[in-house]
Parts: sequence; C-alpha cells; structure tokens
Amino acid sequence: MFRRLKWFIAGLNQHHKTPKPKPDAKRLSLPRHRYNITNRKSMLEAVHEVAIYIHRFHNLDLFQQGWYQIKITMRWEDTEYASSVGTPSRVIQYDAPDLGSDDVLGVWKIDDTDNSFSSQPFRIRYARQDILLSVMISFNLSLGKFEGPITSAVILKFELLYAPVLENGSNMQDSSDVSPAAVHEFRIPPKALLGLHSYCPVHFDAFHSVLVDASVHISLLKGGVHTMKKHSSNSHSNEEASSEKYDKKTQVSLVKAFSTSRAVLLQELRNLSKAINETVDLTGLTSQHEVDTETANADSHVSENMQNVSKIPHSTVDFSSEYLYSLQSDELNRLFHSLGDQILYLWSTFLKFHRANKTKILDHLRNAWAIDRKAEWSIWMVYSKVEMPHQSTDIDDSAYHGLRGKVPAHRKITEDPAQAAAMRAELHRRSIAQMRINNCSLQDLQIFGDPSRIPIIIVERVVNAPLLSLSGNTYFRNTDPEDSNGTITRIDPSFSSTNQKSRILKIAVYVHGFQGHHLDLRLVRNQWLLIDPKVEFLMSEVNEDKTSEDFRDMGLRLAKEVIAFVKKKMDKASRSGTLKNVKLSFVGHSIGNVIIRTALAESIMEPYHRYLHTYVSVSGPHLGYLYSSNSLFNSGLWLLKKLKNTRCIHQLTFTDDIDIENTFFYNLSKQKTLESFKNIILLSSPQDGYVPYHSARIEMCQSSSGDYSKRGKIFQEMLNNCLEQIRAPSSEQRMFMRCDVNFDTSLQGRNLNTIIGRAAHIKFLETDIFAKFIMWSFPELFR
Repeated sequence: MFRRLKWFIAGLNQHHKTPKPKPDAKRLSLPRHRYNITNRKSMLEAVHEVAIYIHRFHNLDLFQQGWYQIKITMRWEDTEYASSVGTPSRVIQYDAPDLGSDDVLGVWKIDDTDNSFSSQPFRIRYARQDILLSVMISFNLSLGKFEGPITSAVILKFELLYAPVLENGSNMQDSSDVSPAAVHEFRIPPKALLGLHSYCPVHFDAFHSVLVDASVHISLLKGGVHTMKKHSSNSHSNEEASSEKYDKKTQVSLVKAFSTSRAVLLQELRNLSKAINETVDLTGLTSQHEVDTETANADSHVSENMQNVSKIPHSTVDFSSEYLYSLQSDELNRLFHSLGDQILYLWSTFLKFHRANKTKILDHLRNAWAIDRKAEWSIWMVYSKVEMPHQSTDIDDSAYHGLRGKVPAHRKITEDPAQAAAMRAELHRRSIAQMRINNCSLQDLQIFGDPSRIPIIIVERVVNAPLLSLSGNTYFRNTDPEDSNGTITRIDPSFSSTNQKSRILKIAVYVHGFQGHHLDLRLVRNQWLLIDPKVEFLMSEVNEDKTSEDFRDMGLRLAKEVIAFVKKKMDKASRSGTLKNVKLSFVGHSIGNVIIRTALAESIMEPYHRYLHTYVSVSGPHLGYLYSSNSLFNSGLWLLKKLKNTRCIHQLTFTDDIDIENTFFYNLSKQKTLESFKNIILLSSPQDGYVPYHSARIEMCQSSSGDYSKRGKIFQEMLNNCLEQIRAPSSEQRMFMRCDVNFDTSLQGRNLNTIIGRAAHIKFLETDIFAKFIMWSFPELFR
C-alpha cells in the first residue's frame, strides 16, 4: 500500500517540464523486428482520484444487533478495463472517534488482495442509533497511457458486513463469522469521471434499512509519464506518420479532458463558497499562473501560440480541437503539465476546504441531491392535472327509475379505467426500455440497474373546486369540536418566531390492513424518516389480530390509541419548550384506511381534527365492494361471511343491513373524515385485485355508471359525499393527488397471486421505491 501511495505522490509532484527518461525507464513495447528505433517520445498518463467521505451510519431498521462494517471497492464496468481496478491510495480520519465508546472498536483496514477498504467495526444496539465514522478514503483509477475519451463507467460498491456479538465479548475483527449482509452499488458515468461532487446516500435493502451519509468527489489528476521509441526507417514512413497522427489525437484528448476537469473543480469551489458563505483562498492559483507565464516566456523554443496559452486566465476555458491541433507536441505537453499543476492545486484546496467546512458542505450537497431527485426520477413518473368533477349531492331520483326520455345524472363510462391505466403504464415502460439514459450524475443501481423493472407511477393532480355545503347525520355521535374538559395540551397562541425553543410536533400514524402486522408499513415509515428525521411515528397495534371485528370497534380502539400517543408527545414537547403547532398525519394500507376514517368520525377525535396534515391511502377501499369485478376474490369474501361470519366483510360488501341506506359504508361517507386534511394522496394500482380500482381512487366506476337502480344511486351519493369533503375551501387550497402505481410483474409469471391480484396488493408492503419516488418528488407534503 505504501509503495503504491509513494508512486502516486511522486507522479503528482512532477515538474511541468517533461523529464528525460532514465536508461531503465519503462518503455512502450513495440515489435523490434518491424522498426528501427532512433529516438523517444513521451506519453502522458492521467489518474482519476475518487474521494469518498463516510460521515455517519444511521440505523433505521436493522433486524439484528451485532457488529457491522462498511466495505468499499471500485471497478470498471466494461471488461476491456478489467485489468485495472480502483486501488485505495490514502485514508484520512478527519474527526477522531470516541475512543471511550464500546460501540466503535478496532481500526479501518485496506486489503491489497481485492483492493478494498473496510471501515472500523461498530456495534449496533438499537433503532435510530448514530455512529459517526468521519473518514475519507481515496481510490485511484489509472488507465495507463491516455488513449482518448473514456467510454466505461465505474461501479462503486458498498457492502454491509455483519458478525454476531460473541459471548466472550470479542469484537468483529476477532470473529470468524463475518458475512456480507447487503450490497448497494452505484454507477459513475464516464462524464462524471472528469469531475463530480455529489451526496451519496447508501440504504442497502429493505431488510437492512440504514442510512450511510456519504459524499463522492472526483477529479482527473496528472499521473506518470511514459516514453516510447520513435522509428525513422524509410520503409516505415507511412506507419510513422500514422503514429504521429494518433499521438497528437491522444494529446489533444487529454488536454481537453484536463481543461474540463479544471473547469468543473473551479466552478464547484465557487459554488460551495457561495452556498455556505465561506471564502476559498485561491491565491496560490494566481502564483502558479505567474510562474507558468515566466517559464513560457523564458523558453526560446516556445512559439507565440504557447505563450498566449500561458496567459489564459484561470476561468473556464473552452479549448477547441482546431486550436489544440495547431499546437506542437511540446506545446501540448507543456499545456498538459500546466493544467495538471493547476488541478492538483485546486484539488488540494478543495480537500482542505471540505475538511474545514464538512458539515455545511454535506448539508448543501444533501439539499442539492434532494432537489435533483424530482427531475431524475421523473423518468418513471407521468404527471397530469384534472379538474374535480362538479357534482351535486342532490341526485335526480327520476334518473334511477328508468323514466323514458330522462338523461341519467352521470355519464356512462365506456372503457374500463383500470385497463386504460395499465395500458398507459405499459406503453411508458416500453419507452423506458428503449431509452438511453446518459446523464452525468451518480446512478443508483437499485433503480438504474434495470430501469424497465421499476414501477411506473402516474400522478394525477386533482384541482379542487370551491367547497360545497355538507349535510350531516347522526349515525356517528357529533360533539362540539372544542375540548371543554381540557384533556389535551393547549398550544401557546402568543408564540413568537424568534423563540428558539419553540417547535412543531409532527406525528405520523401507520395502520395495517386485514390480518396485518403493525410493522407492515415500515418501509413507508422509513422513507418518511429520511425526509423528516424529527417526525414521531406510531405503528398502530391495538387492532392486530382483531381485524375481523366491526369497523366501529376497531375505529374506537385506534382513536384511543392515537389520542394517548398524541397527548404523551404534546406534554413532552411542552415541557422542553413552547409548542408552536401539531401536524398529525395518517398512513393506511387496505382496510386500515377504513379504520382511520372510522376513528376520525369518533367524537373523542374531534378536538384533534384541527391538527390533521397529510393523509396517505395505500390501496384503501373507501367506497367498499359494492362493485367488485374480481370473481375469485368475491368468492373468498363470500366464504369469510358464510363460514366465519366476519363482521367487517359484511360491512365492506354492504350486507350488514337489509336496507342499503343503513349500511356502515353509506353512513361513513357522510362523516367529515377527510375534510380537515391539508394533503390527501390516494395510492392505487390497476393490478391490485384485492381492492376495486375505483374504490381506492374515490371515483366513478364503469359498472355503476350504467346502474340506475337504488344501488347505483347509493354509490353515486357515497362518491359525491367523499368528493365534497375533499373540495378545498376558497380561502385554503388542499393538495389532492391520485397516484397509480404499476409494478413490473413480468418476472413473477402467471400464478394464483397474480391472477387474484394479491401480488400487487402485497407489493405495496414489500417495496419502497414507489414511496421513495412520491415522497422525494413532493417533500413539502411530508414535512
């Protein structure tokens, strides 16, 4: 390792003049029987230095306690560069770890057998634990002699190593049971190898949910200088001319690459200086420029063109190919060394500047990364905007009695919306498969590894109309929204924005579905925590193993659980400072959404309606199963009702009362369960056969549009009741979105799960890519 490091430093510190080769210098191998060698010609080398800062390891949701390590390797993606791999060149511990802590033991390690770097072992004991690693590792990527533009990407690989805690207390480095637990890879495109400064969050996978705060910085630096012999035989004059032309092309390509790398590095320093409001000292660059100019003027063999090059200011310079080809080889070599020295100075300045302002720079890069995600991930997202239908709660009864000549109160839908949505997504998926993604940013291979396998999300932004009048009923008890008993913590109305101890309490409640588990929505929760680490979360457990009961009983239990949790957090926040506001959000999966709305209809939840913020419905049957076209799933519901007399299934299918107007769902639609939310997001999937497509989206369905019976009238009233709650008042706009998530099920084949639609319904719980896309595209809804 030290021999390699010594070679690298020696190569970077060469003088800008081309040194004379020593008799035993390494030479380019040429067939001796074909050439007569008379003189030598220098060949230039470049090296990519990739600096990876590992700032923090944050445990979101690791299932196992134990010892962990992060292992990093780099390799070229194309096989033609397979002989050259990234080699660790230096390690800097820019913040000393807490040596008194038992959670971090041992030291980092470089393995020369696979050219890898491994962080020091650290012990994970509990969720949301932070381990500050504070280490920078540099990798060198050398191509030997530069032969033209780089065409290969680089694969940056992070591995999470795990070892259990041994009974004798020995640490990970003493354990023989170390194994790779998860892998997260990134692709560095060829363009980015000339200059990249990016935040790089490492998450590994759904079973190892962590956040490694890392950043990647790349620059092209000057490497060694090789020499080749030049033949002068008359019989090989054509080959010599061709070689001269090839060498000139190589030199021009290298100088242009160095010019680009210098421009990127200089611009990044200026951007960072402005963003964090800290000055970068670049006086050394001016001094280097003066030295280069004096040297060029003193050399009598340098042409006027080269002297003009030495006088080029140190801003971004566009060296055109025509101009560079007009220079002699010696002039190109001098320009190469001049640019190389400048880049080396800028790179050293950047590393020092980063070390002095690491926290500010990391925050800036993280914010820039978050902004760029919406543009990058728009490849898999289709946006549209529609207007909320202007419907009235007063339905013309005559339209449902089949009177001749009467026009029905709603338009008949001629095509199946679910099939239309699925076809639209499939066409978009085919276009992505033919797309050539060629950006210059860091590419997450969990997404870019196979872009055609990523879910397609059709985002429909619904523009709200003015709020219509609502009619109440007495199916659920109604009380004064004011809490007369003073059972909840009051928010100080005299809050001042200058009060540094004041805070906004943000709470997100997650409710599972039928026969579900309280951790079913943990992947969505983890993404929310990445957006806003300060959010408090409640994974509802009160209805676990009780989801076959009456929705009203489940709703009441949830309401009591939420109130107890909110009171506890509000009291704690009030003791530590002034409580500015409370934002109470809900996320439900499947019938968990019905339980949420039932809980909100309870009188004890009325005082908390003013805190409601964001509601995310993941495939929720808001309109029940009045119109369900999945015959296999309907048969299963029928069996549950007949054999187990499952109460909630009777309510979902409107068989809980002889009179449909007395059924649970019809009366639930009249309650103001959605009206107080600032943001409403309805997630659905046309592949989900467990929940009717229209019911998850709260919209008209094909079957009901031609049904003029009482059942059709009841459905229309339910739909209007729900939509009227969502309509925003004129004084305050509400964000209302429908998001169609279309999963790639081509690898699953045709089986029972895909036929009955269970695969897509469960996919919402097994993957977090759809949540990642939606949340990072609309982060303001989750903060």
